[in-house]
Amino acid sequence: MLSTDQIIGVMSSQGLRITDQRKTLAKLFAETEGYLTPKDVYDYMCKKYSGLSFDTVYRNLRVMEELGVIEQIVFEDGLKFKGGCSEVHHHHHMICLQCEKTYPIHFCPMSFADTPEQFQVVKHKFEVFGYCRDCQAAKQDSCEAQPKE
Repeated sequence: MLSTDQIIGVMSSQGLRITDQRKTLAKLFAETEGYLTPKDVYDYMCKKYSGLSFDTVYRNLRVMEELGVIEQIVFEDGLKFKGGCSEVHHHHHMICLQCEKTYPIHFCPMSFADTPEQFQVVKHKFEVFGYCRDCQAAKQDSCEAQPKE
């Protein structure tokens, strides 16, 4: 995951003014292991900055995602964000639906896509959702612990 300084460095190199709010956002994403909803981020930021609007927080999330310092994932329960990967090469992710642990996929399936000649791909995402070994085991243990009828 990118560090606070790396996130701030990318934002600064792209001409963004580095405000206290943006420093706080960078720190939040650099120090948070899991995914955050826009509301999670808004609630956190409002504790530090009274009068902050949800639109301001959401606009900053969008900018940070476009710069690649945070990643946006659409889960079944909605949109979530996570600090960007520190891996510089192109890759995708497998994501546990229970604990949200993320595993890199070091292979890109785009080369196998049946893309028509008249279509130019400029951006793509590929995420695989499932359950990690620990969550599978916990699920199995809870099923075995339930009384049989």
